[in-house]
Amino acid sequence: MKLIKTEDAVGSVLCHDLTQIIKGVTKDAVFRKGHIVQPEDIPVLLSIGKEHLYVWEADENMLHENDAARILCAICKNANMHESEVKEGKIELSATCEGLFKVDSKRLQLVNSFGQMMIATRHGNTPVKKGDKLAGTRIIPLVIEKEKMYSIQELCGEEPILKLLPYKLKKAAVIATGSEIFTGRIKDTFTPVIEEKLAEYGVEVVFKQVLGDDPEAVTAAIKSAIEEKGAELVCCTGGMSVDPDDRTPLAIKNTGAQIISYGAPVLPGAMFLLAYYGVNKVPIMGLPGCVMYSKRTIFDLVLPRVIACDYVTAEELAQLGEGGLCLNCPVCTYPACGFGKGW
Repeated sequence: MKLIKTEDAVGSVLCHDLTQIIKGVTKDAVFRKGHIVQPEDIPVLLSIGKEHLYVWEADENMLHENDAARILCAICKNANMHESEVKEGKIELSATCEGLFKVDSKRLQLVNSFGQMMIATRHGNTPVKKGDKLAGTRIIPLVIEKEKMYSIQELCGEEPILKLLPYKLKKAAVIATGSEIFTGRIKDTFTPVIEEKLAEYGVEVVFKQVLGDDPEAVTAAIKSAIEEKGAELVCCTGGMSVDPDDRTPLAIKNTGAQIISYGAPVLPGAMFLLAYYGVNKVPIMGLPGCVMYSKRTIFDLVLPRVIACDYVTAEELAQLGEGGLCLNCPVCTYPACGFGKGW
């Protein structure tokens, strides 16, 4: 850095904050470190007693923090994201629609391990609302080598490390099973819970049916919902335990669907089943009883992903073990908590 006269500082980069003190009114930085001095700033600087300034010397091999932040932002930013104005070398990204937020964790770690730069995000595989903050980027020093920024840009490639996938599926089927419901001995209180959760994502239930414990009838209902009613998602309730009369997993298997997993390392929700049916990979979920009475379960973790058409693998479900224990907090703050943050 070098010391120059304030009158000669236009276009120079400040090396530190400059504070303005007006008794009883303000004591705050009137210009921040990294600010590029403009012609209209000169009278203000002189008014706070700054006749000389420490500024960074120009170096064609270095980038100012604001320019470096724009490169980091370009590494992150994807469709459906709003970029804030750069301020003090920081840019924030926010959601322009509802959807599923995705993070390429390996490339994110690559950036944050490179040194002198950082990208901070919310957890991936989580639902977000329009306007939600997604990420923030900045470099650590005031200036950084151009070569370093261009190197990380090349290493990360052209594909942004963040995604925001809008929800796509709009039509669902709910098939409730169990002889106690089918015969009318008890009221079906499960289906309304599923309908309410689907409605949160703008999904309409176009097919509903209550059946007994006959797996052939359940298989036929699943196929009818998809092939005749156009259901893009099927939720089967009841019959998911290991009791002899619980045959919903068998009924789903007999549709010919690809079973991804029967069971998940999540509480509540261990007896969860996920399958994909046909060439269009229509998701079929077998939902355990806990979904009916627990505030948050495995259903809340998987639902936004399938509605966004984000294919879920068995390996990903296995990753849910860490963070897969819901703590049943007196006041539920999901998704702003650790539940389900393992994948």
